Parts: sequence; C-alpha cells; structure tokens
Amino acid sequence: MRGNPSDAINTGLSPVMIAAHELKTPLVLLRQLALSLGDESLTASERATIASHMKLVSERALRLTSDLTKVQRLEDALFEMEPLNPQQICEEVLYELSPLYKACGRHITLGRRKTQVLALANRDLLRRVLLNFADNALHYGEEDEPVQLSIQTRDNGEVIRLGVRDYGPAVPTNLWETLDEHAMQPEAVHARPASSGLGLMIAQRFADTMNATVGTLRHRDGATFFVDLHASKQLNLL
Repeated sequence: MRGNPSDAINTGLSPVMIAAHELKTPLVLLRQLALSLGDESLTASERATIASHMKLVSERALRLTSDLTKVQRLEDALFEMEPLNPQQICEEVLYELSPLYKACGRHITLGRRKTQVLALANRDLLRRVLLNFADNALHYGEEDEPVQLSIQTRDNGEVIRLGVRDYGPAVPTNLWETLDEHAMQPEAVHARPASSGLGLMIAQRFADTMNATVGTLRHRDGATFFVDLHASKQLNLL
C-alpha cells in the first residue's frame, strides 16, 4: 500500500479533470437549490433552510478541493505525528458533518468508549481520512439506518481502529488494490455508482503518510471503512 502519494491522482487524467468530475454533483445540486430560491411561494423559513443546505454543500466541495491540493504536496510537507485522543477527533468529525447529514435526511452517530486510548497520528490528516470515509458513506443506506463512527482496539491494544460503518451496497473484496486503476470511471466502486473512488484514494494516501493502514470490512448489509493507527502509550496526556 506504500508508494508515491501523488500516484493517487495520476490515473491518466489531470488534477483539473479529476476535480471537475468530482465537483459536478455538488455544483448541480447548488444550481438546483439556487433556482428553487426563485419560487415566490417559499416562506422565510423555507428560504433559510435552502440557504443553509447550499452552505453545507459548498463546504463539502471545498473540502474536496483542499484535499486534492494537499495530496499533491504530501512529499514536500512535514506532518507532525503526536498522541491524539481518537474520541475527540471523531467528535470533531461528527460535529462538522451532522448538519450536512441532517440536510440530506441522514444521521451519523458515534459510540462512546468506557476507557480512553491514544493513537499516534497527524490531527489534520486523520480528520480528513474520516471525513472522506463519512462523505463516501453519506450516499448509501436507508434513511432510518445511521452511519456509525466507531473506535476499537486490536492486537492487545497495539492498534487503534477508527471505523465508519454504513448500511449500503456491498463493496468488492479487492477494492483497495484496484482503486487507483479504476478511479474516475463511471462505476469506480462496484455497486456504488455515486462514488468515483477519489475520496477513498485520498484517504488512503493520507493514511500512508501517517504510517497507518486503511481497509474495509464487508457486512451482509453494508460495509465499514477503517483506518488502523499505532497506539500511543502516553496515557498520561489524556
């Protein structure tokens, strides 16, 4: 899984074409929302709701453009690794995405751990990994089934696993091996045509930079995308 980070977007398409492909959906939605504001029968409350939705969609598109820029600069930048509380990072992601999920008629939740743990990671890159996983999960599953953030320990506490569980269609067993090859094709992630795979590739590169590992657990009714981090023993920092 290691390699040149910039390979994530060297799939025969320029970064501009990749960004244009991925930004098409939010731009179309923004146009529809803007046109709907022209309806004179809308109440002030309905207009405020539409304006809020437009803001959330815009922020999601801006996150993608920021990630594309950062992925191009991974080799030239230094990313500080530090002991982090995964619960706090997940809570930040939950706070940031909850309004967007609500606007889309979806829910995102986070289970709380009885005991706290620390993981070695870069705060910004880890947040972006989870945001990309949660953005990917937003498109899938039933409205009454929430997307779930989770924190687990593995290998006798040596590994901290942060997961994003959805209840959508199945994913292929060789997803990560073929992602670079098939990204940006009309159905890059089999059975999940709303996903070009770009966000997952970005998450993979950010994880590689932190010496972390991404993966997927297939369920009968969905999938969990996860990132495995090395645990930190500096519990006194909690």
